[in-house]
Amino acid sequence: MVRSTATGWPGCWPIDAATVHLNHVTLPAQNYEASRAFYLALGLVQIVDAPPRYARFEMPGGSTLSIELMEGGQAGTAEIYLHCDNVDAEAAAARRRGIVFDYMPRDEAYLWRCGRVTDPAGNRIFLYHAGKNHRFPPWRLDGRTADPGTGPGGQTSGERPC
Repeated sequence: MVRSTATGWPGCWPIDAATVHLNHVTLPAQNYEASRAFYLALGLVQIVDAPPRYARFEMPGGSTLSIELMEGGQAGTAEIYLHCDNVDAEAAAARRRGIVFDYMPRDEAYLWRCGRVTDPAGNRIFLYHAGKNHRFPPWRLDGRTADPGTGPGGQTSGERPC
């Protein structure tokens, strides 16, 4: 086991942010069919179906989300944020497909616009838009307002224009 002197965590920390990105999340589920139907109604595209235990869904851009019935899994303890260029339009489309929102998109004090739904296992799923405030809020510790060398709005090659 490798232990980083910078963080004390096992593994290869700190990570190289230029080569590592989050591209998959697995959520514990309690009811396979109910969870599968929920994510299909939310608008995700199912790419793997292994009932009664596992399903994987693809997001625009290639990231994936899966549900899995896990022995001892703590369903209902996760929060996932799904970025939308137009969160209001996405929320309205999800409602038309039968998704019930805990609350529709609203402006939050932390400068994101978020709407929230709860999946059948109790996990909280946020549809949100943050623009540059996702990475560069006014209270960012280092005071930066954008990546060096980025275009207007602070987008980098890994971000969609906001």
